[in-house]
Amino acid sequence: MEYRDRFEAAQSADGRYRMLVEAVTDYAIYMLDPTGVISSWNPGARRFKGYEESEIIGEHFSRFYTDEDRASGLPQRALETAACEGKFESEGWRVRKDGSRFWAYVIIDPIRDRSGKLLGYAKVTRDLTERRAAEAELRKSQEQFQLLVQGVTDYAIYLLTPQGNVSSWNSGAERIKGYKPEEIIGRHFSTFYTEEDRKAGLPEIALETARAEGRFEREGIRIRKDGTQFWANVVVDAIKDTEGALIGFAKITRDITERKKAEEELERTREALIQSQKMEAIGHLTGGVAHDFNNLLMAIQGSLELLRRRMPADPQLTQFLDNALQGAQRGAALTQRMLAFARRQELNLQAVDITDLVRGMTDLLQSSLGPSVQIETRFPLGLPKITADANQLELALLNLAMNARDAMPNGGSIVISAHERRVTKEPGIKPGRYACVSVTDTGTGMDEETLMHAIEPFYTTKGVGKGTGLGLPMVHGMTEQSGGKLVLKSKPGEGTTVELCLPLSNSDDERPADAPVRAEAPKTRALTIVSVDDDPLVAFNTCAMLEDLGHTVFCASSGPEALNLLRRHNVDLLISDHVMPGMTGIALANAALTEWPGLPIIIATGYSELPDGAGKNLPKLAKPFFQEDLAGAIAAIKSLSAS
Repeated sequence: MEYRDRFEAAQSADGRYRMLVEAVTDYAIYMLDPTGVISSWNPGARRFKGYEESEIIGEHFSRFYTDEDRASGLPQRALETAACEGKFESEGWRVRKDGSRFWAYVIIDPIRDRSGKLLGYAKVTRDLTERRAAEAELRKSQEQFQLLVQGVTDYAIYLLTPQGNVSSWNSGAERIKGYKPEEIIGRHFSTFYTEEDRKAGLPEIALETARAEGRFEREGIRIRKDGTQFWANVVVDAIKDTEGALIGFAKITRDITERKKAEEELERTREALIQSQKMEAIGHLTGGVAHDFNNLLMAIQGSLELLRRRMPADPQLTQFLDNALQGAQRGAALTQRMLAFARRQELNLQAVDITDLVRGMTDLLQSSLGPSVQIETRFPLGLPKITADANQLELALLNLAMNARDAMPNGGSIVISAHERRVTKEPGIKPGRYACVSVTDTGTGMDEETLMHAIEPFYTTKGVGKGTGLGLPMVHGMTEQSGGKLVLKSKPGEGTTVELCLPLSNSDDERPADAPVRAEAPKTRALTIVSVDDDPLVAFNTCAMLEDLGHTVFCASSGPEALNLLRRHNVDLLISDHVMPGMTGIALANAALTEWPGLPIIIATGYSELPDGAGKNLPKLAKPFFQEDLAGAIAAIKSLSAS
């Protein structure tokens, strides 16, 4: 009875195990005898090996191996290993009934009885083809990604540990930062930061921001291995595992130095354009104001001069008139400065020896500046001549020297020097050869804000009544009108240097075709003159001065009216303002010369409104003018000289 119970129990257990094996379809589970012949076959084996139980039982298990593996004796070694070591485990290619291959994971366990005698083998095979394909695809993707990262040379792409130590390094990082992988992996990424940024804790801030927000991005200065600096765009991304734990950081750095330089150059160009446009607008405004101011001064100055000739000899009244005339003359000088800034004065350009010019005015400079200022000149031998208006250049240098003196309240030294330079590509000046004249002082200097506005008209740092704010703008305008460039350098406490770069002369005889009319001239005979000006005040004074000189005068307020007078009278001379509505003075002159060739014509102008080259063969008379200037202009025309 007891034996039968054990037998039934055993039979029952064996049935359960058989049912378990028969239910498995994802694993091939079968038995081998000690020689490797198949003695059992489950549905899993049938499913992915393709053999029915009747087809395979009694066959040797080596038929599942490839020809190469059978030739190498792998099936026999598998059995021997399992028998000797208690287990054989491997992966490899196996062959289905239809000849197709699959990747198999194989375990062979020996089966022994109680005495240890080998009864056979239990063999479990699993089809891993899909997993292997997925792993191969993943591996391929990883390799491609690694190749991609390593192939990128324009970006430094590398990984950091959670503590910020470098754990990978691509070729772009090596190119941009100069470190080889073995030199940098393991070191903290703060190595790339400047000392100031490290002290400010920027590396830690970058990691903390990326850790808290997932991403950190900024631009800043970074350091290469050789110590040079570059401008970098930096992105740090936090890397987390599937459970959200931080496992490190991905860091991408791009060298944007060239882009930054281009942006800065573009910004400088934009600022220069804005400044140029602003100065051009101010120049137009200043020129217009100067023109109107000249007409007002013309009326005041002419009337005062005629009044002085007619008033009785009264010393007190004479002093009042002289004061008024001096005020008018100062106004005229101010107007000339405005015109110089607006680059609308007439320059007598000629070849100038700058060394001789400065030496010739040294005594004037020293007497004007006083004993507390020492003047030093430094000129190289053989400095070429420049193209400039000598009188205007003298005035500019005197102006700069006076500004330098005012910047040295406790005295100091002024150095006037010059050097030759060649310009190839530089904003605000044409390529060519130039001589640069510098005036350098040891004064208080200017900050950036003052330096930015220094050449703007009416801007001054001097006290009320101590400066017009037109000195430096006048120098700037004269320099640019001469074809050069003014360069201003200054720092607080380090003094100021004003450099005038003027073009070298092509000829020692360089002079304009329409040089200014000389005031000193012999008297002329009595003439019949048509005087034209649309401003009644100016017209009245001009006609009065001409009549006072003994001439017969017909006054006109427009070009057409003047032409009618010319047709009705035998006229010796036409004097006309230039800026008039309807018909300008130049247009009137051209019309008059068409009908009366050879008619002497003088254009009265402030030189602020003449187009380039307009009326260059006509004598000019600068407004505001005195009676002697008017007489000199007339006398300079040889055909009108007294017989």
